[in-house]
Amino acid sequence: MEMPPTHYPATRAAAVAVNYINYQHGSPSKIFMVQKVTKASREDIPDVGHKYHLKFSIEDLLLKDNAINCTAEILYLLGNQHTAPQVHFTVEGELGKNTNEADNKFYNRIKSLQEPLVAQNIPDNYGNMSPEMEPISHLARVACGYIIWQNSTENTLYNLVHIRDVRQVEIIPWQMQVLWHPQHGVKVIKNSCQPKHAEQD
Repeated sequence: MEMPPTHYPATRAAAVAVNYINYQHGSPSKIFMVQKVTKASREDIPDVGHKYHLKFSIEDLLLKDNAINCTAEILYLLGNQHTAPQVHFTVEGELGKNTNEADNKFYNRIKSLQEPLVAQNIPDNYGNMSPEMEPISHLARVACGYIIWQNSTENTLYNLVHIRDVRQVEIIPWQMQVLWHPQHGVKVIKNSCQPKHAEQD
């Protein structure tokens, strides 16, 4: 069934697709947003759910470069127990510019901090955010793409509004040798804590 591309269920389904794309391909230096839905239809699949077929364009919110044309299928499954929508998408050409250099710069800056990062209220009550916190906000938006995708239904739409608290947790590398047998389970033979900044294989 064809529907106007500006129809709210169509734009809502496109938002689910772009959150899925952000989770899969976003970074502290790359976040996508829906620019415009150009074609939409809904397919009712008996005893399965409703599938939305969409054509839309997205743009990088940070770079404001050229629009990227996408097609997507979003399947909302029926049933009492909620299951995340199934999302399949394709894009024309490259999915934005290569941001490896900017991402590595951010990674190295965070890694070199003398104390783990701690921050609250991003943005603050007046909508302000320091330049140092912008990549953190972008990373949170990418991660929230997973939460939004997993929890969306045909009748809901979520969006990240505010980051209340950020705490950088240092990972403690641990090395161990494990012996496993189907009849006898797992046995740790050796284990040792490694230096925190040791390079891992």
